[in-house]
Amino acid sequence: MHAQSPIVRRKSRQIHVGRVAVGGDAPISVQSMTNTDTLDVAATVAQIRQLETAGADIVRVSVPDMEAAEAFGRIKREVEVPLVADIHFDYKIALRVAELGVDCLRINPGNIGREDRVRAVVSAARDNGIPIRIGVNAGSLEKDLQKKYGEPTPAALVESAMRHIDHLERLDFPDFKVSVKASDVFMAVAAYRDLATRIEQPLHLGITEAGGLRSGTVKSSIGLGMLLMDGIGDTIRVSLAADPVEEIKVGFDMLKSLRLRSKGINFIACPSCSRQNFDVIGTMNALEERLEDIMTPLDVSVIGCVVNGPGEAKETDIGLTGGSPANLVYIDGKPASKLRNDHLVDDLERLIRDKVREKEQTEQDVIARDA
Repeated sequence: MHAQSPIVRRKSRQIHVGRVAVGGDAPISVQSMTNTDTLDVAATVAQIRQLETAGADIVRVSVPDMEAAEAFGRIKREVEVPLVADIHFDYKIALRVAELGVDCLRINPGNIGREDRVRAVVSAARDNGIPIRIGVNAGSLEKDLQKKYGEPTPAALVESAMRHIDHLERLDFPDFKVSVKASDVFMAVAAYRDLATRIEQPLHLGITEAGGLRSGTVKSSIGLGMLLMDGIGDTIRVSLAADPVEEIKVGFDMLKSLRLRSKGINFIACPSCSRQNFDVIGTMNALEERLEDIMTPLDVSVIGCVVNGPGEAKETDIGLTGGSPANLVYIDGKPASKLRNDHLVDDLERLIRDKVREKEQTEQDVIARDA
């Protein structure tokens, strides 16, 4: 199941957000944003750690004022994952978080005023090895562009982005990434496709304000899926009105489905029907909840009957096929044991964790031999 993805990614310049490479041949990174009060350092640190445990590569934190900037500095010292400071209008906040060790500045150069202010921010970024993220949003386009286009359009998003990019190019600062987000799927996709032909920098993908957990997941999957299939996108955020941890889960599931990232368990499960010999839905819900901590790539099939079960099981690391009086387990594509329904989830979890440990040990042995 872990065959190479057929997607040919757009060639882009590589930048670094802390320890995480973005663009070039780096894996597509997954990020989210805290929704705690930045001034509540303990709550924000706790949420960042939850996101990191879920697999977040990068986390963005809102820094609306100088008091929040000082809090950001304390937060930065307590976490390991790279942090992006989300800043609007006040260039002094950008200068302060640059001093405090921020890994990336999310600030639109055209919104911070005079040329000397833009130059000061760019100088701070250059001196500290900090990239900049230009973030254009359909809901906050410049007034003259709103007047020119009458309403948000792909062309308006791209024109706004190119204005901000021009500021950085005039100052010979190429280490930036760009997003052109809209809540409308067609608008966002068209804007990203256009922008991808104009610049070499990495693109941060997102369908902004996508909605709640279910509707936002569907909308984001369609929009981002279209772009990712085109090879466009170097880092993604799934914007959901839900727990930010869910954004990370959905993002990784999206990339796993396209074979662009392999992290954690890739479940293949049937929707269940009257042929099932065990409770497929209940088993899957329990396994997904219990095995969220596993980050090692593993393919696991859970099929309720013998129609498709054996075929799927032969292609996965571990496969469960419903049967009577007991269900058949395949390991590495071969029949291995039988499990009864009374302790099915417990037994299957144990087998999966054993397989993960075996796989991790094999990888460590390979690394040791090559060292």
